[in-house]
Amino acid sequence: MALNAIYSLDEHVPSASHYLQHRTPLIVRAHSDPPSDPASTFSIREDDLSGEETRSLLAFHLRQMHANSPVGSVFALDLSGLQVPDVTVWTAWLGSQVVSVGALREFTDSTGELKSMRTHPDHIRRGGAAAILEHIIGVAKKRGLKRLSLETGSGAAFEPALALYRRRGFEEGDAFSDYVRSPFNQFLHLKL
Repeated sequence: MALNAIYSLDEHVPSASHYLQHRTPLIVRAHSDPPSDPASTFSIREDDLSGEETRSLLAFHLRQMHANSPVGSVFALDLSGLQVPDVTVWTAWLGSQVVSVGALREFTDSTGELKSMRTHPDHIRRGGAAAILEHIIGVAKKRGLKRLSLETGSGAAFEPALALYRRRGFEEGDAFSDYVRSPFNQFLHLKL
């Protein structure tokens, strides 16, 4: 796996649309602090996945997962996997721009899985992912779920998301659902 670029938002960064249109791995580091209350900054909307902005961000998410994961280790859902009845998708918006996306998959045992968390490269470290995460946790609680879990990878590309999940109280644990532990993947859980 080759990392083509690491940029800082304090440096000149080529247009993020370049990274959305091409299959270039991207890790963006930012030096600004996210807002203290991310949910108050963004408009969170349930998303039917019909908009080009959301579809483009999800396609970028899949490309990044494949670029930063070993073959056979990507469990990110494609568009059809996100359009099933047990999955709800939300997007965070700043004005007319989609900032972040995330989804909740509900299981019959009163647990849920966090899926498809991704922030647009133009909005990294500005609180969009935290806003989506807080919203999904709130919805999971309202729906009576007892635990929220996630599967993710290992390595530099996954560290910012892992830090967010750990700050919010997710703890490492056992594999869940149909997942099987490997040297690459890891599992985090949040008791609700």
